[in-house]
Amino acid sequence: MPFCACTHTYMAYITNVDTGATHEVSFTGADRCKTILSGAVLRVVHRKALLEALAKELPMDTIRFSSKLTSMRTKAQKGSSIDLIQMEDGTTIRAKALIGCDGVHSVVAASCLGLTVPINSGRWAVRGLARFPQGHELNHDFQQFVTAGAKRAGFVPLNDKELYWFLTGKATWIGCCKRELWRLISVRFHCHGWSGHKSFKQRVEAIAFSFRFPWDIIFGNVSKGNIIVAGDAMHPMTPDLGQNECAALEDAVVLGQQFGELIAQRSRLVPLEVAQALTKYAQKRRWRAAGLIVTSYLSGWVQLGGSGWFMKFLRDVLYSRLLQNKALDVIHYDCGKLPCVVSPHAVN
Repeated sequence: MPFCACTHTYMAYITNVDTGATHEVSFTGADRCKTILSGAVLRVVHRKALLEALAKELPMDTIRFSSKLTSMRTKAQKGSSIDLIQMEDGTTIRAKALIGCDGVHSVVAASCLGLTVPINSGRWAVRGLARFPQGHELNHDFQQFVTAGAKRAGFVPLNDKELYWFLTGKATWIGCCKRELWRLISVRFHCHGWSGHKSFKQRVEAIAFSFRFPWDIIFGNVSKGNIIVAGDAMHPMTPDLGQNECAALEDAVVLGQQFGELIAQRSRLVPLEVAQALTKYAQKRRWRAAGLIVTSYLSGWVQLGGSGWFMKFLRDVLYSRLLQNKALDVIHYDCGKLPCVVSPHAVN
């Protein structure tokens, strides 16, 4: 097969390492045919490829790299407001809106909107990207392995030559994560004959998972005047449903709907109307984002809850057999279409 930037899969196989039992999970929901036609499947893509594809849609010199925001103030202007954004290099930017997409430790969320700092979930992960120049010869299904000792490992091919893998659990055993990864999935690796491949290379990182309390998004200031947050700056969550970046793309679509309607009506953005549009965006995204945070956290909590009889019952019976497919249903979400705007250059 030719090398490609991304792949997609319809199925996940979850293997209990202690019992050897494998549970199948479909990412396509109940109506498989309809879901496949709509393109709503699990897609694995390089973050770099996604960012480059988005950046190419913008005019040249739109993006300023290595430009850190240090402060922001609002200046009244004809009954509305203009944001004056101060950058680390001394540059001042006049903007009709400030959309903070500056990650989990967002300056905009904390300093401009007063949102609470995301908390540590108590869970860590070791994850990496393995490259096989000769090809890994695996199908594109998502493989996951769980143990009663509150550990979870898995891998999914990114394409025919690259493989994303992870091992996650409670922070108390982060020091042995790398060794545990190979122990947990060595059987699968050896079955395909490439665990000792000479051309096998990988990049590894360790990371702690943080999330924002859902009630902070529901009742907090995710917008104030012409200031808003989106992506992880708004709704950091644990990665158990793989919806962090997907939710950020949903944010972008909903924001595009609000701005697109203004441009279509007036061919320009009026600061006062921009603030109203951002308020509508916040109203549309609060409950969706809060629901994703809760569902993702509980999904991970059940799977990493420990080896006691009650948690084993929750994980192996109640969640795996009855609730897992319901939890995955939240990924099937239609945030609508973007309005048709004649020319983006009409904005001033």
